[in-house]
Amino acid sequence: MQVLEKKSLKFELKDNVGIVTIDYPGEKINKLSSHIFLEFEELLKEVTKNLDIKVLLFLSGKKNSFIVGADIHELKVVDSIELGKQMSKKAQDIFNRLARLRVTTIAAIDGPCMGGGLEFALACDYRMVSDNPKTLLALPEVKLGLIPGAGGTQRLPRLIGLQDAMDMILTGKNIRPKKALKLSLVDEVVPTELLLDIAMERAKEFSVKGKRINLGKGSGGVKDWILEETKIGKNMIAKKAREKVMETTGGKYPAPLKVIDVIVKGYSENIEKGLELEAEAFGELCESTVSKNLISIFEATNDLKKPFQWSGDKIIPEVKKVGVLGSGLMGAGIAKVLLEKDIIVRLKDINHEAIGKGLKSIREYFQKSVDKKFIRPYELQMNMDKVSGTTDYTGFKRVNFVIEAVFEDLTLKQNMFQELEEIVSPDCILASNTSSIPISDIANGTKHPERVIGMHFFSPVEKMPLLEVIVTPQTADWVISSTIELGKNIGKTVIVVNDGIGFYTTRVLAPYINEALFILLEGGGIQQIDKIMTDFGFPVGPFKLLDEVGIDVGTKVVKLLSPVFPRMHPPEGLLALSQGNRLGKKNKKGFYNYSGDSKEVDLTVYEELNITDKRAFTDEEIKNRLVFSFLNEAAFCLEDKILRDIKDGDIGAIFGLGFPPFLGGPFRYMDSLGLENVVAVLESLHKKNGERFKPANILVDLAKEGKTLY
Repeated sequence: MQVLEKKSLKFELKDNVGIVTIDYPGEKINKLSSHIFLEFEELLKEVTKNLDIKVLLFLSGKKNSFIVGADIHELKVVDSIELGKQMSKKAQDIFNRLARLRVTTIAAIDGPCMGGGLEFALACDYRMVSDNPKTLLALPEVKLGLIPGAGGTQRLPRLIGLQDAMDMILTGKNIRPKKALKLSLVDEVVPTELLLDIAMERAKEFSVKGKRINLGKGSGGVKDWILEETKIGKNMIAKKAREKVMETTGGKYPAPLKVIDVIVKGYSENIEKGLELEAEAFGELCESTVSKNLISIFEATNDLKKPFQWSGDKIIPEVKKVGVLGSGLMGAGIAKVLLEKDIIVRLKDINHEAIGKGLKSIREYFQKSVDKKFIRPYELQMNMDKVSGTTDYTGFKRVNFVIEAVFEDLTLKQNMFQELEEIVSPDCILASNTSSIPISDIANGTKHPERVIGMHFFSPVEKMPLLEVIVTPQTADWVISSTIELGKNIGKTVIVVNDGIGFYTTRVLAPYINEALFILLEGGGIQQIDKIMTDFGFPVGPFKLLDEVGIDVGTKVVKLLSPVFPRMHPPEGLLALSQGNRLGKKNKKGFYNYSGDSKEVDLTVYEELNITDKRAFTDEEIKNRLVFSFLNEAAFCLEDKILRDIKDGDIGAIFGLGFPPFLGGPFRYMDSLGLENVVAVLESLHKKNGERFKPANILVDLAKEGKTLY
């Protein structure tokens, strides 16, 4: 067997070194599927028979990518515990056979090596990685509600130690080459351009030396030995891990708890027993609703990465220079993510003081990256060299994209866009970072409304993953396409919605916040309300969220929305608060006390709102009023055709508003409850609390027909 070519694997024998190139057909990436496992089986049989092979070297045929994990489509169709268990056992068996080969096996990794791809590499005797910035190693299965099912829970702790393995699997975090070497996850880091050459050198060395045995990193001293090799130590690690998981997830996600059990129990026994435990847990999780929901989110976000389809023949220039109007919190945040992607930024604000504050914020952001050793000092300076400020439109002739991030003032935005049209090039796109003002209103008065689009970023811009792109009937397809590509380039998950006051995310959030205030004025407690919603699965409760957004901003938004949607008329208490000096976190005076390290409720809020009587609400009542106001408005957005795709509604709520991912988003959650039940709860709330809970027609109609949203 000198040369063997299969669908996904190519084998070539050179000087006793079997070179296996993995190249999944028709894809930009390699992934592990049932057919590639069959090919691996055949290959291993051939290698076992061929005594001329002394070393097996595994390479990827994909540029900047090794193996990114399992085929998600195959995981989706798993409909029983037994099927999931068998899938895990099949992968385990093949990787066990790989690990037991008489020849030395080398994985030469360039680019992402994730999930099943890393489990494959762990079964090899020697792992070398390129210093390519795109090279990342991870076991992210927990993010899909699963655990590694191809031996990862057992091989990783035996290689790098129990504590590091637990951390890596529970977080699903990416490990970069230098860190991987330090952990003993890999044996060598080499320059990208020399990966193949050095890999061949190592292969030739091992062909002479014989089978390479990797004993892992070994004991890190007495302390590590006590923790990792004694029963009491392992129990302590497991206890601390469980406490942390419960603190961060509230037990809503079963996978992390399974990870802890499988790793610790398997590590205490032999690897065969550990693999059995892994397969059983994998099967159970595959069938779980949580996993199904998380996989659906993963698929939906991947679909969003596909290019926007349009029929135009206009050539869209690459966005390399962007003008940003406003250098405050949002403007500076937008500038930061643009600069990280090597885009030149021109900041405009009303005076040099404002620009100075914006530039200071940008510098401090990159300085933190230097301090954490994510970037070098010279990279900080390079980024700062790409941003400049101005108090007029000087330099805007050379930009081909402008993002406006000024106050929520329609007249101001209109005037700026009209002024810009006289300065910028004919192909320059004008985008507004508004959270509620219709884009068609902002475009009104411009000569070219087809070039105007909405880009709703979320604060803080550098951390929040969602970008809501808003299009009007006039927005040109090439403008939509260019805006989406820019959003993806700066690392955002992009949803596209139709124009309308409040768009999608602001519309569904407004009644949710309003309802929290109604309950407060009726005698509910701030802390109780927030806790109920974090227990439900939101990262923060409505009052903490309003403090973050700004009470003044929230007031302005609902004032804008309520004339169009009477169900969103704000409670008088919100108006009363906003008229005072209670703005939220920005002036350290909100529903919570932000002086010093305090995170307690500011009790003076109750006095300010003249709330003297407390009412005993049940947790269920509070939860239903808040959650169902959110769900109902999401349905209204679908009914009003604000949402172009129902999946965008789930993605937008999860990534932009913190809706619990394990529930799959508001629409999947309503389907899981049953639309009949959803309508029944809304009708009960409608009867008790008024018109704001009247169910959306789309829910009523689908419930009558016994249909679902998906």
